[in-house]
Amino acid sequence: MKRSEKYEIISNLTEQINSSPHFYLTDIESLNAERTSALRRLCNKQNVELVVVKNTLLRLALEASNKDAKELYDVLNGNTSVMFCENANIPAKLIKDFKKKNKKPILKGAYVQESVYIGEDQLDVLVSIKSKNELIGEVIGLLQSPMKNVIGALQSGGNTIHGVLKTLAEK
Repeated sequence: MKRSEKYEIISNLTEQINSSPHFYLTDIESLNAERTSALRRLCNKQNVELVVVKNTLLRLALEASNKDAKELYDVLNGNTSVMFCENANIPAKLIKDFKKKNKKPILKGAYVQESVYIGEDQLDVLVSIKSKNELIGEVIGLLQSPMKNVIGALQSGGNTIHGVLKTLAEK
């Protein structure tokens, strides 16, 4: 590979790293072509971009990026693929579901919500991270709950007062 091609790849990777809020580093080395294609299709359905890269080029791109991901340098060995995404927990869920039928992909590390996660044991933690939309939904639900209780109490109180007044009017 020519030096100019390497610089172009590093530049493209750096741009992807800077533009993506979250990315996962995985190992998909022993997957055959059929399984790799299935993983790529699953990634495309979930709006996750899967890119296989050389470790040295990825390290140079990480160094050139504006993300503080120095802890990920140690996991850049063997086969590495990167999953770029907008939602923090989608790749983790995808990896966990895909591993039910396959031994790979193995999570090497992840950069999620400006934090670095290292190792396969962090997969459950990453799955439990809530997306922005999920958090907004929970906040709205929490805000609606007291209002619903107040309205319900007022309505039931109104019915009680109405019943008392009706009874008094009949007497």
